[in-house]
Amino acid sequence: MRRVCITGGGGFIGSTLADRLSERGTEVVVVDDFRTGRHEFVAGLSERSGATVIEADVLAPGVLERAVAGCDWVFHMQANADVRHGLDHPGRDLEQNTIATARVLEAMRSAGVSRIVFPSTGSVYGEPEVFPTPENAPFPVQTSLYAASKLAAEGLVSAYASGYGFTGIICRFVSILGERYTHGHVFDFFRALRRDPSRLRVLGDGRQEKSYLYVQDCVSAMLTAASHHEGEPGAHVYNLGTDETVIVDESVAIITGHLGLAPEIEHTGGRRGWVGDSPLIHLDCSKLRALGWAPTLTIRESIVRTLDWLEEEAAVR
Repeated sequence: MRRVCITGGGGFIGSTLADRLSERGTEVVVVDDFRTGRHEFVAGLSERSGATVIEADVLAPGVLERAVAGCDWVFHMQANADVRHGLDHPGRDLEQNTIATARVLEAMRSAGVSRIVFPSTGSVYGEPEVFPTPENAPFPVQTSLYAASKLAAEGLVSAYASGYGFTGIICRFVSILGERYTHGHVFDFFRALRRDPSRLRVLGDGRQEKSYLYVQDCVSAMLTAASHHEGEPGAHVYNLGTDETVIVDESVAIITGHLGLAPEIEHTGGRRGWVGDSPLIHLDCSKLRALGWAPTLTIRESIVRTLDWLEEEAAVR
């Protein structure tokens, strides 16, 4: 990769990807409005030659056309990832996920750029009947606006691949953990325990079963898939995750144990923590593993790395 545009490059995963590419000599153009991204995540990147940070909304006229010009790949990391509160603002997922993806694809077509990596989500499988869930599993009824908007965006990437000869790498993530992590269950539990170390409220019955992936392993997975399909037009779908899962109560035990706390646990009850929450997420990642990729950290190790970073962040702030 000679020159890459990363939308959402000031965020958790996007900035980690930007650093990895820049450090290996790739020119990087970051586009981020920094509503959820952080300037400090790209502070080091901004000082490197060959790196450009554009502070702007991807939906603003002319921004994407300028950002993707001369690039050979686009990593469209920008998205609204607030699954839990999606029903409170139903237009946000449509605008920031589906419509934004359409704008990215059209800017690419206008600029003659035809290779894109698109981060989707394992939530598009809804509540599947097959576990571990493979990429060709049948799609059930969608259970969240976030997943529905991501699945619609996947369709756009596939359509541009079929109609315009794009190479579209669609990566269906489990939840990602690691340094620069700014939202999600570990963040929520950590913050709640700092406020009150004696009690912890857990949404649902605590028996929900989830999978997580370390952020550096996520970046390696995307780059592995992109490299494999470098000159291969078409849509290529990959699950990104580990071969293991963790029950929510088990992750609570890891978190409280690492922090040296023994709070009283309160469960709100029910198989789901909120509307759209999947009681079990376990993806079959054998397709990606067949390319030579494998995660380097377990879920427990990823949680601990995340907690260590959150503690360092809290100490600084």
